[in-house]
Amino acid sequence: MAKGKDVRLVITLECTNCSQNPNKRFSGISRYTTSKNRRNTTNRLELKKFCPQCSVHTIHKEIKK
Repeated sequence: MAKGKDVRLVITLECTNCSQNPNKRFSGISRYTTSKNRRNTTNRLELKKFCPQCSVHTIHKEIKK
């Protein structure tokens, strides 16, 4: 039987460079969606992903929806 709460959450990761840098090549912010396990990862997720606006690998942090 399934439990009441879903353990996996769909989260959004946002580039930290794009959100802080006003002088960038393109307008916009790089965002990725992924899922995380609520029980195993209680704190905010940080992953190093490729940002097409910055053209480099940067740290993407979990944001609130």
